[in-house]
Amino acid sequence: MNRICKILGIKYPIVQAPMTWITSAEMVAAVCNAGGMGTLGTNAGQSTVCTEPDVVYERMCEEIRKTRALTDKPFALNYMLPVPGMEDDPSANMFSEAILKSAVDEKVPVIVAVGAYSERELKRLKELGKTVIFREETPSADNAKRAEALGVDIIVATGFDEGGGVPGREIGTISIVPIIADAVNIPVMAAGGIVDNRGFKAALALDAEGVFCGTVFIASEESFASQTAKQDIVDSESFDLVFYRALPYYWRATPHALAKNLKVDSDKATSLPEMYRLMGGTSSLRISQLEGNLDEGINSTNTAISLIKAIRPCKDIIDDMVKGCEF
Repeated sequence: MNRICKILGIKYPIVQAPMTWITSAEMVAAVCNAGGMGTLGTNAGQSTVCTEPDVVYERMCEEIRKTRALTDKPFALNYMLPVPGMEDDPSANMFSEAILKSAVDEKVPVIVAVGAYSERELKRLKELGKTVIFREETPSADNAKRAEALGVDIIVATGFDEGGGVPGREIGTISIVPIIADAVNIPVMAAGGIVDNRGFKAALALDAEGVFCGTVFIASEESFASQTAKQDIVDSESFDLVFYRALPYYWRATPHALAKNLKVDSDKATSLPEMYRLMGGTSSLRISQLEGNLDEGINSTNTAISLIKAIRPCKDIIDDMVKGCEF
């Protein structure tokens, strides 16, 4: 049996990425019911910004309960790892703490830990009894080995092809996956530019045992994203994407006003913190992907959107992806 399927208790080794603003109980349950594992992101099911940790906790608990009402399959919760050097700053990690508390109190067994490698935090997640999928923002063989030694269950090898905040090293998916797979004995998932059956099979050929996908699920019927953002992905081409520097390293987006302006600012070597401020942080994702205002926000995608031809149910996406494969 496929090791990822066994560890996570799922039919197919496909994990939906915990995208910041566009996951919801409906989307996560749809992925789970189709045989994969859905993940509730940090603002799952929400459309408004919240600055109170107690409210963040209550909102996440409610979304967890909604998800359980829609599926009897296991699902995951996203935990953002602290920024290096700010591990002991309560103000920097209070929302992550609130979300982790919801995972503990609501007994969500799987955590998708995303960010910079942190021995303390990964060890803590394992001590809480969680199954841990670790996606380092810029993967390295050394940190994958360290994470394995701490008891992490699955490593995500993210290539430069991904959507969202892009890794700090320009190593594509086809290269980083076997590098990480060779470094560890635990199962590895491939991430970055995987949207169809060909990409799925290619990941397996590179010694990944599953895939970790975001962009393709943005364009799903059950996605919390606006119809405008979904159709934008279908209508846009990979060749037209705008690429620019911003925290933590790089971003890419479909070609609309804010993204084009950020590209110009990036070419002028504006500092990364200033770039992130101009981008509006993660609020730019909410404005574009959730509200559908493409010119004032960022519709961030992977490099393979030319292969996404239609808005489809999560079940159709997953059935197509695993066609001809046995687990």
